[in-house]
Amino acid sequence: MPTDFAATRDLFHLPPGVIYLDGNSLGPLPRAAVARVAACVTEEWGNLLIRGWNAAGWMDQPARLGDRIGRLIGAEPGATVLGDTLSIKVYQALAAALDMAPGRKVILSDTGNFPSDLYMAEGLCRTLGPDYRLVTVAPEAVADALSDEVAVLMLTQVDYRTGRLHDMADLTARAQEKGILTVWDLAHTAGALAVDLAGCNADFAVGCTYKYLNSGPGGPAFIYVAPRHQDRALPALSGWLGHAAPFAFDLHYRPGTGVERMRVGTPPVLQMAALEASLDIWDSVDMQALRARSIALCEAFIAGVEAACPDLTLASPRDPSQRGSQVSFRHPEGYAIMQALIAQGVIGDFRAPDILRFGFTPLYTSDADVQGAVRILSEIMASGSWDRPQFKARAKVT
Repeated sequence: MPTDFAATRDLFHLPPGVIYLDGNSLGPLPRAAVARVAACVTEEWGNLLIRGWNAAGWMDQPARLGDRIGRLIGAEPGATVLGDTLSIKVYQALAAALDMAPGRKVILSDTGNFPSDLYMAEGLCRTLGPDYRLVTVAPEAVADALSDEVAVLMLTQVDYRTGRLHDMADLTARAQEKGILTVWDLAHTAGALAVDLAGCNADFAVGCTYKYLNSGPGGPAFIYVAPRHQDRALPALSGWLGHAAPFAFDLHYRPGTGVERMRVGTPPVLQMAALEASLDIWDSVDMQALRARSIALCEAFIAGVEAACPDLTLASPRDPSQRGSQVSFRHPEGYAIMQALIAQGVIGDFRAPDILRFGFTPLYTSDADVQGAVRILSEIMASGSWDRPQFKARAKVT
């Protein structure tokens, strides 16, 4: 059955008078999450107390919700588990992959990768010793930089600033031809476009759930480990919930079975309740239809902005097949322009040094949203109303 995007819009709380184009940074509240989290608080935590781990199924949620996310990213059953933060999952995947590539000591990434991923890689290299190093190249130079020295290729599939989309299937195949393992960060992919981890023969993947998957601020991350690697991949962060028998309380670590060994700490039960409400929506979404609708919205926005705002320069790839579900424009005063937009009810965000970033999420973004955003942006640019001190004062979060 085709996805009815007008119907899915009604499933989210969107404040009146707001055009929300920042779901690629924080997804809005699914209406059903309010009751679901309240029930988790009052009925499960409140009445069951510690019994909730068994009676409410809290302990099994990371695997159960992991499989529901797995459907959206083309993962095999039992290959995805939820918990902890994205940075922790990046560290786990990198450490496991390096351990599986003895004799190789280079992590290859690109300069468009999210900085936290690079920080995790740098920290891991420092821990492992001076022979290990992170090498970054321009996004378009990744294929040519693959060599027999490289142990792991770590890439974010969709560039967080420009929306540039890496070809996962091609780069994974090229890397594996040279004996390189791949770690894909799907933070700006999961819930934005169809992914086929199994079909691409990916090795590892990670991602967050608070963007397109709408689990709320600080929502848990997920990790995917290809079934063929699960018995070999050893977690450097060997937490008690990744132990083969957590409640045996052994003094020494024994890895659990399959992807369960990638669990670390106690799962965030309240956040998982919110995520569960969101995934109920996603269960009815056709990812191919979502992608087609996303492209249509992005194309309309680009055409409108370029026609009305000649001072803005497109930073995203023009070819829709080469970008994710976001559109970015450049302007030297991008921060002030974005603050002026937000003041008029159009919420996007800014990424240094000069990028105005807009996310398009078909579950709740409409044609009217696109038209309204273009109109307000063009008025701001034509009037120069962004050029005010209050719009240039930098907040902690941009």
